Amino acid sequence: MADHKDVKPGGSNAGQAPDTSHRQFMKNSGLVVGGVAGGSLLGGLLTNQFKSDKSAPVQTDTKKVELTEARMFFSRYEDFVVLEQATERILPKDDNGPGAIELGVPYFIDKQMAGSWGINGSDYRQGPFLTNDPPVDQTSLNRGQVIITGIRKMNDESRKRFDVTFDKAEEEQQIEVLQDFECSKVKLRGVNAGSMFQLLRELTMEGAYSDPLYGGNRNMAGWEMQEFPGAVPSYADIIEKDEFVKRDPISLTSYQQKS
Repeated sequence: MADHKDVKPGGSNAGQAPDTSHRQFMKNSGLVVGGVAGGSLLGGLLTNQFKSDKSAPVQTDTKKVELTEARMFFSRYEDFVVLEQATERILPKDDNGPGAIELGVPYFIDKQMAGSWGINGSDYRQGPFLTNDPPVDQTSLNRGQVIITGIRKMNDESRKRFDVTFDKAEEEQQIEVLQDFECSKVKLRGVNAGSMFQLLRELTMEGAYSDPLYGGNRNMAGWEMQEFPGAVPSYADIIEKDEFVKRDPISLTSYQQKS
């Protein structure tokens, strides 16, 4: 520790006015750091970080990070990758444009399940409920529970049939499992598999074509595929035109007042 034994209230230094200058403060701070960490590995790190090798190029991370794309509902990564592959099979990438994964659909679904809609927050939720293979709108499970139950069952079916997790299965194998869900050939606990698949398909389409505000339709690429202009506030400038007018899509955040 830095030596403070000579600085005591009422001692020889008591009558001296403290140096409150910024330079003295930084100097004293440096002494404290040196006293605590000097000669140690930490001290080396604290001092070396201020040394720069002018010959070394500055490393910068040019990869764009989507800060809104963080899982809130799917806390288990193994569940989320199954969701990714399931939605990609429903809306695959092809010559017309990107698929569900590239459009950010899985993150859209994650946000929906994490919010009040995922827990049926505005729905009447008193029983009685159907107990024998009920559809989504007549089960005691909320939407988030329906989706997670189905996703995990897809993974179980893939392991049982192909000895591999759903996200690692071949496309044809994934489609086989999904088709059996659609036809209700798979039995789920608490909900009908066909009804669960219908919900997943609806969510996939909503994630691909809803406003990017909700987490999907990344870069409005879904709208571009459909030549849909998005949240246009007015068509007064083109309403009288006879020919089709293609416009670049705009989102809700494109024209709303920012301040």
